[in-house]
Amino acid sequence: MKTPLMPKATAVWLIEKTSLSFEQIADFVGMHPLEVQAIADGEVAQGIVGYDPVANDQLTREEIVRCEASPGARLQLTERSMPLPKQRGKGARYIPVAKRTERPDAIAWLLRNYPQLSDPQIVKLLATTKETIAKVRDKTHPNTPNIKPRDPVTLGLCTQTALNEAVGIAMERHGGGPIPPPLPMDDQAA
Repeated sequence: MKTPLMPKATAVWLIEKTSLSFEQIADFVGMHPLEVQAIADGEVAQGIVGYDPVANDQLTREEIVRCEASPGARLQLTERSMPLPKQRGKGARYIPVAKRTERPDAIAWLLRNYPQLSDPQIVKLLATTKETIAKVRDKTHPNTPNIKPRDPVTLGLCTQTALNEAVGIAMERHGGGPIPPPLPMDDQAA
């Protein structure tokens, strides 16, 4: 059963502002009737400000009047009472500061081992920029002498699954074929 937002605060408001029975309030907010009675007696929820369910579209005034007239009736949440959560875009992925200096190494590794990957794929995979990719490719990056191509999966900049998916998409775009394995570690040092 759906319960209202902030059940204790809603119970406080219903106790103070209506003549509903403790059972009706308890049933509506999902609490035990003794808890509601303890709130009414001032033993529990001291200092909690009442939350108006009518003003917040969880109840209608007519629903309260209907239930006050009939002690056996139960309060019903309105259909629009629960707002739908807003869909958030994925946005930029956070990369810790310590890992950001390793990003050019991962870019160099991807450019060498998977030249079929497009710049947008690398941007998405490593949460970097096209400008950084271009600088690593053209060897104009400020840290060019210190860049050593290293696997982005072992650096923790992406997952193996994400890398495989990106390479698979790139392979399909460039004529298919199996995904080539990365070069052995001995070849990467060169």
